[in-house]
Amino acid sequence: MFSSPSSWFRNKKLPRIEPGGGEEGECVAKNHAWVDSMRDSSPTRVKFPGTGEHNSWNIHHPSALKMFDLITNAAKGKEIVIFLDYDGTLSPIVEDPDRAFMSSQMKEAVKEAARYFPTAIISGRSRDKVYDFVKLPGLYYAGSHGMDIRGPSKNQLKSKKDDEGVLFQPASEFLPMINEVYRTLLNRTKSIPDAKVENNKFCLSVHYRNVDEKRWAALAEQVRSVLSEYPKLKLTQGRKVLEIRPIINWDKGKALEYLLESLGYAHDSNVLPIYIGDDRTDEDAFKVLRDRGRGIGILVSKVAKETRASYSLQDPPEVMSFLMRLVEWKRQTSRAHHVL
Repeated sequence: MFSSPSSWFRNKKLPRIEPGGGEEGECVAKNHAWVDSMRDSSPTRVKFPGTGEHNSWNIHHPSALKMFDLITNAAKGKEIVIFLDYDGTLSPIVEDPDRAFMSSQMKEAVKEAARYFPTAIISGRSRDKVYDFVKLPGLYYAGSHGMDIRGPSKNQLKSKKDDEGVLFQPASEFLPMINEVYRTLLNRTKSIPDAKVENNKFCLSVHYRNVDEKRWAALAEQVRSVLSEYPKLKLTQGRKVLEIRPIINWDKGKALEYLLESLGYAHDSNVLPIYIGDDRTDEDAFKVLRDRGRGIGILVSKVAKETRASYSLQDPPEVMSFLMRLVEWKRQTSRAHHVL
């Protein structure tokens, strides 16, 4: 069992949208700001840049498939550790978040990757829900943006024997508050057709993908009203989803660091972490890899956008192709070593 190192909780606060009260005019202005931000987070609102601008973006964030040989050259003699987002990375973005199933081919690709590399899935979903989608043992599952981590210990990975493994929940004290806000939001959003509130255990998601855009301001006001009573919670945004999280210094980047520490790889220069994700929340993990100067971040996106990732893939099918190429590369290098 691994516990939290004290260094995880530094005093740095994460950016958030302020849900607090204020005068009526100020509240209206905040709601407009929220709606503008909600539009910006919608993939359908992203304007595809001109050819020249997009080509420039591709130069700085080339396809991980096209640059595969360069990536594997960097991996020679190193232990690869794979980190994956779920929605939009392993599964397509769908209208109903409860039906975000990955394909059987993708499941096989992840299964094969986990045979050769320690593999973790870090998602904003609850850990249990991600596991229900994936249903592969031997992986690390980090739900609630990394606030609920479970997986095998390093010894368990090698020996295949049962032990307590890794279990870490840095926001456990917030669980009663999250459940209370969940019940309140369910009641407050009932009047807004197609709004969906999802309980991800240590965070909440308010999905507005299917909500009429004319009702976005009303939805934002309801969420603002509820959160004004909970100053220990913050609001962040994903792809057509508002996410409510505890204000602690924890994110997907911290989860990545924790898992590397748990595996004994935190200060190992012979380890190459590869993180693949499509969402704003994955940028925290990309930043960790850049700051460490070791590791590869891969953004999943069909459009040019600001990112700390080094490479790109367009969609889940390309992610699957990349994973399978990694598996085949590992098989070939293993056979070559056996021959020698």
